[in-house]
Amino acid sequence: MPPMPRLLILDDDPAIAQTIAAIAQRDGFDVRCVDRTEEFFALVVQWSPTHLAVDLVMPGMDGVEVLRLLAEKGCTARIVLTSGMGSKVLESVKRSAEARGLHISGILPKPFKNALLRELLKESRPQHQAAPGASIDAGTPLFGEEQAQDAFTARRLFLHYQPKVSLSTEVAVGFEALVRWRHPDGRTIGPDHFVPFLERSGRIQQLTDYVIEDALSWFVGVPPLVDRAIKMSVNLSARNLVDIHLADRLSARCASVGVLPSSVILELTETSAMANPTDALDILSRLRIKGFELAIDDFGTGYSSMVQLARLPFSELKIDKSFVSSMLHSEESRKIVGSTIELSRSLGIISVAEGIEDAATAAMLRGMGCDLGQGYFFGRPMDGPQAERWLLNRSRDAMCG
Repeated sequence: MPPMPRLLILDDDPAIAQTIAAIAQRDGFDVRCVDRTEEFFALVVQWSPTHLAVDLVMPGMDGVEVLRLLAEKGCTARIVLTSGMGSKVLESVKRSAEARGLHISGILPKPFKNALLRELLKESRPQHQAAPGASIDAGTPLFGEEQAQDAFTARRLFLHYQPKVSLSTEVAVGFEALVRWRHPDGRTIGPDHFVPFLERSGRIQQLTDYVIEDALSWFVGVPPLVDRAIKMSVNLSARNLVDIHLADRLSARCASVGVLPSSVILELTETSAMANPTDALDILSRLRIKGFELAIDDFGTGYSSMVQLARLPFSELKIDKSFVSSMLHSEESRKIVGSTIELSRSLGIISVAEGIEDAATAAMLRGMGCDLGQGYFFGRPMDGPQAERWLLNRSRDAMCG
């Protein structure tokens, strides 16, 4: 049996707090309610809740300050924001909290509907107990020079692959390679815990070469009965955009394994692309000349101008999952997603929605004219053999359909 999830509620309205508690308890949560921030932070440390419900309007310390302090303490709990404030304020707070690294499950406006709370808690609750080697958020071990050396020499870095599909046909169009670190004790650690060190220590190019090599080796070995028009996406760091030899090295690697550069999509975030636009323009242009596709990732979370987006040679625009995951309940998110899709179309760029977790969101995006989709609704990140089986099954379903 999986451990009972724990919900800690911070709200100065007893009626609201008790209503949230009653609903959560019926859904299998162990629940505690507090109305003072001092007690709240003490329980965050002592009780280790898996979920938090935070009212933004509190006497004394407001919810925004609470979220800032949670981020400083490295909180990994799933957080539901509650408030009677307008939707634009709530969305702004949500984006700010996510930018600080907090995991926001969603927004619960007051007065709220019981079904919405149940949905937010259900979507963010683990469906089964983690197996040995499963990803972890808390208690992550230190990643320093010793661990980095071991990770490369012992090949403890490995890839999972998450599929992308055409929203109009639901046919598979590619995979994104996602790097993981297998700790010596068997745990799997996500990139947020080791990539920053590799960037600071000057090892990020080593990681890029490592990921490219593994991704292409798997990609070229995908059974030939599967449609070879699929593409492989690999993430780049902002630190890669100062490497003038990047295009030559990646091109040579593709040639050595027999993969066309046009089958490879290199993804970088909006903020990294805009950090040094002149150097980025040279390097990204060389990559396009070599035949590689380029995607701008997490679009909408940075502060780039439309002029900068238009002048850099991107072929894909990936809409950040924070907008996609909230668009069913947020008019503002729907407008942002819709305008981003229109922007992509006007620039001749393929639009990709990340974080699709249900059929309703996929249908809404399809109706908006979004080109491609990615998210748990279509497929979670998988190891190589699992990804091959997923692709084979998807191809069979398409032929039967």
